[in-house]
Amino acid sequence: MIKYQNLSGISGVESYDVGDDYIKILFQGGETYLYSYDHPGKEHVERMKELAAQGQGLSTYIAQHVKDEYDAKL
Repeated sequence: MIKYQNLSGISGVESYDVGDDYIKILFQGGETYLYSYDHPGKEHVERMKELAAQGQGLSTYIAQHVKDEYDAKL
C-alpha cells in the first residue's frame, strides 16, 4: 500500500494500492475497500487513481460521486 499524502490534512484515506483495473483504499478507521471497473466503473476508478497520486481530493470524490458503489469490502 502507498501512504496517501493527505495534503489537505483532513482526509479519511490512510493508504491505497492500484492495479490496472482497480484501486484499493484503506481508510483511517481500518477498513479497506476495493473499487474496480465493475463497481463503480472505469471512469470513477481512473479519477480516483489520479486523485490518490495527487494526494488531495480522494475522500471528497468518493463521498460525492462514488458513495457505496464499491466492489468489495476487504
